[in-house]
Amino acid sequence: MRLDTLSGLPGVRACALVGEDGLPLEMQGELGDSLAAELAALRASSERVGRRLGLGQVTRLAFTSDLVEVVAVFTGNFVVGAALLRGTDTRTAQQTLARIAAGLSAPGGLPTPPVQEGV
Repeated sequence: MRLDTLSGLPGVRACALVGEDGLPLEMQGELGDSLAAELAALRASSERVGRRLGLGQVTRLAFTSDLVEVVAVFTGNFVVGAALLRGTDTRTAQQTLARIAAGLSAPGGLPTPPVQEGV
């Protein structure tokens, strides 16, 4: 699975890969379901913020809570993210997320939905 390298990193509590429709394509960890749902919401919010502020497309988002650090990468129609225990060095997770995202946007990574003409 695409997330196996990510889920095996120190401190990773959950990770998820979510499609544009908000449905999880893959998830791991006890918080996988919740993380997938929140990643879909974060994607929608980041797109709105980028558009309203004229910032362009948001490609990475990170935040820290009392218990976890969440890092997400947006690519094409997908978002991939991880929740790590707070205080964990996130650099390796960020690099792994970037590699997964690059693989998703590469030819043959994951199929993209066909463009509907006239819609």
